[in-house]
Amino acid sequence: MSGGRWQEHRVLIAVVVLAGLGATSAVVTAFKVTSPWVIGAAVVGVAVAGVLSGFVQERYKRLSVRRDENALKVQDGCLVLANGRLPKVAQIDDPVRLGVHPALVLASVTGTQPPAYVPRDVDEAVRERLAEGGFVLLVGDSTAGKSRTAFEAMRTTVPEHLLIAPHDRTALPAAIEHAARADRCVLWLSDLEHYLGTAGLTREHIARLTTDSKGHRIILATLRSAEQARLTSPPNDGDQSVRSAAREIHETLEQAAPVRLVRMFSPAEVDRARLRTWDPRIASAVDKAKEFGIAEYLASGPELQRDLDNAWDIGANPRGAALVVAAIDCRRAGYTSPAPRKLLEHLHTDYLNAMGGHRLQPESLDQAWQWATRPRRATTALLTAIQGPDNDQVVVFDYLVDLAQQQQGPLAHVAETVIRTALTHVTIAEDADQIATTAQHQGRYHLTETAQHLSLTLRRRVLGEDHPSTLTSRDNLAFVLWALGRLEEAEAEHRAVLAVRRRVLGEDHPDTLTSRNNLAGVLRDLGRLEEAEAEHRAVLAVRRQVLGEDHPSTLTSRNNLANVLNTLGRLEEAEAEHRAVLAVRRRVLGEDHPSTLMSRDNLAVMRRDLGRQAEAEAEHRAVLAVRRQVLGEDHPDTLMSRENLAVVLRALGRLEEAEAEHRAVLAVRRRVLGEDHPSTLTSRDNLAVVLWALGRLEEAEAEHRAVLAVRRRVLGEDHPSSLMSRENLAVVLRDLGRQAEAEHRAL
Repeated sequence: MSGGRWQEHRVLIAVVVLAGLGATSAVVTAFKVTSPWVIGAAVVGVAVAGVLSGFVQERYKRLSVRRDENALKVQDGCLVLANGRLPKVAQIDDPVRLGVHPALVLASVTGTQPPAYVPRDVDEAVRERLAEGGFVLLVGDSTAGKSRTAFEAMRTTVPEHLLIAPHDRTALPAAIEHAARADRCVLWLSDLEHYLGTAGLTREHIARLTTDSKGHRIILATLRSAEQARLTSPPNDGDQSVRSAAREIHETLEQAAPVRLVRMFSPAEVDRARLRTWDPRIASAVDKAKEFGIAEYLASGPELQRDLDNAWDIGANPRGAALVVAAIDCRRAGYTSPAPRKLLEHLHTDYLNAMGGHRLQPESLDQAWQWATRPRRATTALLTAIQGPDNDQVVVFDYLVDLAQQQQGPLAHVAETVIRTALTHVTIAEDADQIATTAQHQGRYHLTETAQHLSLTLRRRVLGEDHPSTLTSRDNLAFVLWALGRLEEAEAEHRAVLAVRRRVLGEDHPDTLTSRNNLAGVLRDLGRLEEAEAEHRAVLAVRRQVLGEDHPSTLTSRNNLANVLNTLGRLEEAEAEHRAVLAVRRRVLGEDHPSTLMSRDNLAVMRRDLGRQAEAEAEHRAVLAVRRQVLGEDHPDTLMSRENLAVVLRALGRLEEAEAEHRAVLAVRRRVLGEDHPSTLTSRDNLAVVLWALGRLEEAEAEHRAVLAVRRRVLGEDHPSSLMSRENLAVVLRDLGRQAEAEHRAL
């Protein structure tokens, strides 16, 4: 029996017992007991029972009301049967109800039954993980068959489990509460990105549902590969405090047992599909198996993409195509809720004009909407119409979003005008959060600030000033203010959040300690190093006591303290801390874990600062080799290793090698992150310094001028990075003999 249900039962038992005590005086009278001691005890017992019964009954009423309110929220926000009850897994026989893409429709097929299921190579692995319980995550491209595979595995493995499938994020808290009370259940989260982030699924929720040894609870989720790449891409490769804005999502995803599903079917899977060609839809898909994945073809993804491409032809449906592309870009920007029609109508003109405008002979707006929302051979349309609370809304077919992200990269920029217009239509804080996160990953901090301000405004209005989600929004805003170089504003925000968390949560609460840690990071960048050291030491002391020496948060505190000690010039102390953190991470996480590699990188930087360049080079090369193998050539951590190696090579006087490394890193960052990303600008700055050391002063001047121009435009005149660019340019101008200009630049 779960804890919540047992609590109610205990209260109910107490009510019954106390009611029995209340009847004692009647029993005494009936049996004509005359002893004054017995009568006195009975009277006192009745009096006490009456008082206690009132309290206990009131508590039982409150628990019942809370249970009933949660039940109503579950009924309103989750998949239910016709009688309003949550279904068992076996009672749902149509996978489309759980988010599986509707299959193509053929004239030779009658009825609406889903196509025959083609067993996948991962089926056994999925079923084994479902049998174990816990958090199971299927990852793959759109229309790879993730949801259908999960559906079939669930029906085979746990048919009698309660099925809790919230429609959206707003229903998630009630769904989690209900799941925690159930002994055997599946929490179904199709398209997991809609349930992550602020006020979404957390590692605490996961632990609550999956660590009860008496029950068997499963969180079964799907996530598109492109969304996984977007959600797990570090915001940049700078200070740890910038990365912590996305830490909660990372920690949530790390709790999952992932199973990757490939879009293109394997030869064995295609053979199994051929055994099911009695279903004409499978037969049609098998004929195209060399070109498309079978699940992909069944969901008509290629057909819908072809319709969209052809719609740009003169006299076809260019206005409809513009509406669809606007919807795709809204999703790419982080607007994950259904898009209002008014928003897409506002945006689509720019897309239409960019492709030729009136020369394309566009159709009317009504015709464009009819074309975009019309189902093709499948019941799936380019844009699926949904009636929203205030106006009509549409959802874009996610295959189209996936393809755009694959072709352009998960961090490719959506036009700023599109994002700012989308923000004017955002009505829930979660959408503002997603837009802010996407912009931050791309280094577009001014857009991040606008979105975070909106998120904070919405949460203050709905939840109040002291709600945990409101405080998280203020924390996120403080981070972007820090990134924009507005350190005094960032400090003020962090102090305000810290004051509330101390008052509401207490001094030792993890969120309070996080606030102190964040404040210490800003104090360090403000140059108030002794204050920063004191804060880090205080947080570290509590984390050691409460969480233990090996906890990731404790190690993060030691790492942050080491960085401050380094800045203070206490290099031996800093090196000792980095060594201690590395030793624990190696023991607990293993040699190839990203956190272990980060510690090795930090230690290599310490050796460089201590003048032990040869040791630093060896360590950077070792870390780089592992990151290339584990993370890939273009991962931000791999690029950071190459950047750090290049800095050491410059210190060793091997300038040509350093130049080659900096140019290689710069080429990748330009391609992956874009020209204006802070990491791209850092690479250009480092390259310019090497060019200066090589005596190629005109080239160094050109690079420094270009970097300065972008930093002024993106970050502002007084941002520390802009000031550093001015100083670097002044040094080059001085060496070119242009002393007056150098002095002017240095001012």
